[in-house]
Amino acid sequence: MAAPQMTLPKKPFGWEKLIVTILMIAGILWSAGETDVNIPMFFANFDQFMKIFDQMMSPDWSYTSYVIAPLIETIKMAVIGTTIGALVAAPYAFLVSRNIIQNRFVTGILRFILNIIRTIPDLLLAALFVAVVGIGPVAGIITLAIFTFGMVGKLFYEAVETIDEGPIEALTASGANKWEIVRYAVIPQVSSYFVSYFLYAFEINVRASTVLGYVGAGGIGVFLQQALGQFRYDRVSIMVLVIFAVVLVIDYVSLKTREVLM
Repeated sequence: MAAPQMTLPKKPFGWEKLIVTILMIAGILWSAGETDVNIPMFFANFDQFMKIFDQMMSPDWSYTSYVIAPLIETIKMAVIGTTIGALVAAPYAFLVSRNIIQNRFVTGILRFILNIIRTIPDLLLAALFVAVVGIGPVAGIITLAIFTFGMVGKLFYEAVETIDEGPIEALTASGANKWEIVRYAVIPQVSSYFVSYFLYAFEINVRASTVLGYVGAGGIGVFLQQALGQFRYDRVSIMVLVIFAVVLVIDYVSLKTREVLM
């Protein structure tokens, strides 16, 4: 007798997936209509892009000496702002971690504050602090510190809440206080994560600080805005190349540091 043929059961038609797909497509089309997206106009004006690109392919190398000082200022802004924000975010993360602080009301209020800070765009923060402290790198440093606090704070408290609970339970049973629990059971498990998040925030802040100069927050962004306003795309290309080189170096150093720590 021939062996019976085995057939796989038919999968039910995925109505949910079809509905979600239709809704996503409808949302994209509606968004394109509301924002007046005109794809044919983009291709019709593509020659303008090629003209700008052709000018950027002939960089003004003599302008390099003028770029070094604001570039160093940008890196300094990122270093100071990231350090301040991360140092404040570290203890704050312990206060919003529900496996450390059992009071849900306290953690809820502190998380709400953290979420508010994270929702404020960095350019808006920079514009506000430029109005308060004036044009210069101080406004950029404060902006980057607040931005880092919001980002690192969230990442760090999520890391704290995923640690092994065994050491915490052992220290609690032996009568340890909160500080001893954090010092001996929590910090050893999350210290490498904190360094990794610090480096990640630093990479982002180097890029972000180049944009903050558009609102007067110091750094190379001020020179980039001036070059774009004067249609000096040969100078723009120099700044783009310099920023790109710095970001590559920072990414490489950060990657190697994470490999050593993790």
